[in-house]
Amino acid sequence: MGDIEEIAHIIHRLVPDCRIGVAHGQLGGTQLEQRMLKFMQGAYDVLVATSIIESGLDVPNANTIIIHHSHLFGLSDLHQMRGRVGRSNKKAFCYLLAPPTSTLTQEARRRRSALEEFFDLCDGFKVAMRDLDIRGAGDLMGAAQSGFIADVGFDVYCQILDDAVKELKEEEFKELFAEELAARTQKPPKLDCTIETDLEALIPEEYVSNVSERIRLYAQLDSLPDEAALQAFQEACKTALVHCLPP
Repeated sequence: MGDIEEIAHIIHRLVPDCRIGVAHGQLGGTQLEQRMLKFMQGAYDVLVATSIIESGLDVPNANTIIIHHSHLFGLSDLHQMRGRVGRSNKKAFCYLLAPPTSTLTQEARRRRSALEEFFDLCDGFKVAMRDLDIRGAGDLMGAAQSGFIADVGFDVYCQILDDAVKELKEEEFKELFAEELAARTQKPPKLDCTIETDLEALIPEEYVSNVSERIRLYAQLDSLPDEAALQAFQEACKTALVHCLPP
């Protein structure tokens, strides 16, 4: 915790009259609670803290937060810490300190862009969807929580998962799923059509910028049962596009 103490000393040298409190996870529970309560009651002008404050107490009188080394935090962490201020009728400010943009990774730049884009009260879901888009989805089961789907692609991952579940039902747990297996043998198998192409078969971000909306459209396309439903979907998209165009 030497770094956080050094930051507190720097602030004290710059503003000698400033009352400064320090909070971090290595403090005892009682001591940490006392410092947070003092900050809420106005005994401290500045609270120097680690990211522990993202799940801390509601501090209505806090109106400014400065996040040091913001490029090292995840998008959800930044969103939660930003939400620590502006929780009353006072105008709030959030400053993200980071190295020059040219030195940041692509993911760090996208995280900062997402925070600039989503700042309304109910944008938490949008932030979560953008975070999923940036990091990549994780394993459905297991310790790994990011990136595996990005390695093999979403369709291949779903196919691997489906094959694994089918194998367990047909072999290891066939007694439990006897009725389902019997009904499956009575119906003709439903074959999926797989199209392999070098073209980028996706909805461009320039066309649908909202991540959750793009995912909704992908899911809707995947559930279309026949060509008639596809044509109806196409007409609905055309109608929606006409309504969105300026007169």
